Amino acid sequence: MGAKLTLRLDETLIKNAKRLAKTRKVSLSRMVSDYFKSISFQEKKEIIESPILSEITGILPSKADNKKLLKSYKKHIEDKYL
Repeated sequence: MGAKLTLRLDETLIKNAKRLAKTRKVSLSRMVSDYFKSISFQEKKEIIESPILSEITGILPSKADNKKLLKSYKKHIEDKYL
C-alpha cells in the first residue's frame, strides 16, 4: 500500500498538472509516482517503461548545458528573492 506525501507547489502548476492528468486519463498521484520511479531507476542505469514519461524524454538539457542552466537559474532566484 502506498504512503501519503504532501507537496507544496504553485497553484497554477497544480491546476495545469491536474488538467494534464485528466486528459491523459491517469491520476496525478500516478504521474508523480511514475516520475519518482524514473529518477530512481536512472541512478541504477535502468529504463522504466511509462507512456507519459516517454513523451517528455529528451526535453531536459544535456549535461554540457547544465552549468549554464544552473548559473542562469541561480541568477533568477537571487533576483527574485534578494
